[in-house]
Amino acid sequence: MKKLFFLAFLSIIMLQACEKEVAIVPDGYNTGILNVKPTTPYVSNQDFKIVAYYSEAREIDSIALAKFKMVTHIHYAFAYPNANGTIKAILRPANFSKMRNLAKENGLKFGVSIAGVSAAEKEIFENIIKDPELRAIFIRNIVEFAVNNQLDGIDIDWEYPNANLGQHISYESFMKDLSVELHAWHKYLSAAVTAGVFPGGIRDGITLGAVEAMDFINLMAYDGAGYKSNPNHASMVLTQDVIDYWLNQKGIPKSKAVVGIPLYGKNPANAALTFRDMLRQGANPLENSFTVAGTTYYYNGIPTVKDKATLIKEKANGIMFWEFFQDVNGSNSLVKAANDAIGRAY
Repeated sequence: MKKLFFLAFLSIIMLQACEKEVAIVPDGYNTGILNVKPTTPYVSNQDFKIVAYYSEAREIDSIALAKFKMVTHIHYAFAYPNANGTIKAILRPANFSKMRNLAKENGLKFGVSIAGVSAAEKEIFENIIKDPELRAIFIRNIVEFAVNNQLDGIDIDWEYPNANLGQHISYESFMKDLSVELHAWHKYLSAAVTAGVFPGGIRDGITLGAVEAMDFINLMAYDGAGYKSNPNHASMVLTQDVIDYWLNQKGIPKSKAVVGIPLYGKNPANAALTFRDMLRQGANPLENSFTVAGTTYYYNGIPTVKDKATLIKEKANGIMFWEFFQDVNGSNSLVKAANDAIGRAY
């Protein structure tokens, strides 16, 4: 009898313990419901932006703290989607936390760019976006990810939706729906997109409706070697034509246009060297090309970056850099050169 009583008593204790274990996990755990959604209307920031993408494998400590005063936004690259619409865990959580803290400490906006760059990532994006049910799951998980990780915004880097495949329609729907949900939490939405100088389905994959849903759009005005017979992958002519197409021909608002400047050079075989590596090997920061071991790399030196920054300040509403680490510190910094050209205090 005592044994039966003991077993019964033990069962009650175990049941209570299980109930307590469940009870400490509140409803809505890891869904953002624990955070307080703003009740005031969302207002998109219209200020001139300097956006720096940061590639997660780069050494943060080698970026001078002074450089964080020279940008307004840090975009952490990357977060990655799963085929079921969830977001993979950040690959380098220590770097993620360190960069987020540095951004916050310096009063910067901190966002995460979701990658659709590799063949596998592109396929995932394509499959998710075309399926309304999966697309809704993806949006819910993106917003949850943004809220739980204290992000200021989300950047979409799908390279690229193709209008020839009908993806422009689903891309626009995706961006509109994602925008509504992010803005409800007072978080911005941006995207990195093609330079747009070559006609075709990729250029047409970004609709005006999709841009309308974004707070700003990052125009990748680089990786165009040979454009109009110029060997430089990021020539001044390319930048001028990118601005002309998107603002004058496509008709996107000036307030949303952020124009990219690279912090790296490329050779004719499409291999890249960072600006800091080229200078370390003897490149002149005032020039636009550098030959090492018989191979010439083309880049943007300080005068070109200043000219581009001046043009962008006049014609658009922001500068974007890929990638933050690749610049040098000190007086030869290209990010510094852009700030100086537009008279921005830092």
